Amino acid sequence: MLGRGPEPVNRWTLIAAAQRSTACAMFTVAALYHFTRFDAPEALRAPLLSLCETEGLRGTLLLAQEGVNGTVAGSLHGIEALIAHLKSLPGCADLDYKLSRAREMPFNRMKVRLKREIVTMGQPDVDPMAGTGHYVDPEDWNELISQDDVAVIDTRNDYEVAIGTFDGAIDPETKSFGEFPQWWQENKARFEGKKIAMFCTGGIRCEKSTNYLLGQGVEDVFHLKGGILKYLEEVPADRSLWQGDCFVFDGRVSVGHALKEGPHLLCHACRRPLLPEDTDHEAYEQGVSCDRCIDETSEADKARFRERQKQINLARARGERHLG
Repeated sequence: MLGRGPEPVNRWTLIAAAQRSTACAMFTVAALYHFTRFDAPEALRAPLLSLCETEGLRGTLLLAQEGVNGTVAGSLHGIEALIAHLKSLPGCADLDYKLSRAREMPFNRMKVRLKREIVTMGQPDVDPMAGTGHYVDPEDWNELISQDDVAVIDTRNDYEVAIGTFDGAIDPETKSFGEFPQWWQENKARFEGKKIAMFCTGGIRCEKSTNYLLGQGVEDVFHLKGGILKYLEEVPADRSLWQGDCFVFDGRVSVGHALKEGPHLLCHACRRPLLPEDTDHEAYEQGVSCDRCIDETSEADKARFRERQKQINLARARGERHLG
């Protein structure tokens, strides 16, 4: 798993140097997850939330008996304190995390939530700690997915795939990760005799999906170590097989190569990513609808969304941040 073994000595130093040299990049963003056994995750919640609030961090962390998952942003010092705290928890010494930067705080508040799963698949027999597919480093990924006997599967949701994916990857067109097992059962005959290479944003969904395939008797299963984020960080654009941008679950909406913020906006009615030109569509109304969702909500929904957007605009005029 990404992050195992000693941390590179200069990892935090490089982030700090980048922040000093880029005046507009003031926030460090940490995307993290780790599968381990927490006997009492509820006992971990309050100390974790207290630390994050003390350090001025914002974002979401999920705790379950199977581990921890989340994305949090704040100062470099605060993120470093959080990582140190998480690594001190039982079984978390090799916590997986990836660092990037944001020009503005990409979250409104700090939440630490208790969940049944840290990424919801709904398959009680799936256990990444019992085994996963073969990890493939970003530098070796292109060679693997270019082979004729390899089927490349994007395990993310349809709206994520819509703005970027690997060249030639199969899109299951799922609306949630919990739909993946059914999709596999309906399509597995297509992949007989093939090696399966899977990828997702940061790696966590592939931990479960590759374990699921192993449980289904698939022998040659691989997944991208560190996910798309690690690939975009390490593989130069001129050698990349990635097309488009990568959706991220924070205020940046998308990132591209070198994890630079992408051009996308978010429709706050349906949570789908939009390009700036999409706001010119007649169906677009800020915070209320876009051309993808205008027919998906009722007039009562739209009225409620308009009131929410009104409160957001009033808060912005006062120089405040709306937390709704």
